Amino acid sequence: MAGRAAQRFETAQGATSVKHHVLIIEAPYYQDVSDALASGAIAELEANGATYERVAVPGALEIPQVLTAIVAAGLIPSSTDGGFTGVIALGCVIRGETSHYDIVCQNANHWLMETATRHAIPVGNGILTVDTHAQAMVRAGHGRDGKGADAARACLRVTELAAAFRDRAKR
Repeated sequence: MAGRAAQRFETAQGATSVKHHVLIIEAPYYQDVSDALASGAIAELEANGATYERVAVPGALEIPQVLTAIVAAGLIPSSTDGGFTGVIALGCVIRGETSHYDIVCQNANHWLMETATRHAIPVGNGILTVDTHAQAMVRAGHGRDGKGADAARACLRVTELAAAFRDRAKR
């Protein structure tokens, strides 16, 4: 309507009382890259008072399969004891000489996000897709300045927004 301000939904970061318990699914195919990503994610989670568990899978294609298994087990979406409030996916795919890179990147990211959106799972996607190992190390960064920390921040923020939407729906 003219003359009326549109209603916006805003919530300050950290404004909800969500107790974060996050699952980190990591594909440590490139161990040094994985270590840097995990270091950043864990530093960010700890800085925000979140608890976490870690599980390793052979490669990026297995990350969405594990997310699906967690959904099937009823451990997510859940904020109850034993469940997870969100997931952080960490891995790295480096371009090679064949089309395998494209297949892995497209499928890992597609099925990760398809599962996340279908089941309303807060996911921070820290699967790097790069041309070289050097690029991967720069993007992985160290501590809270790298893509692992970015993925953790995304997961925590989406978790907070989902909780705020649930709280609003109860009113």
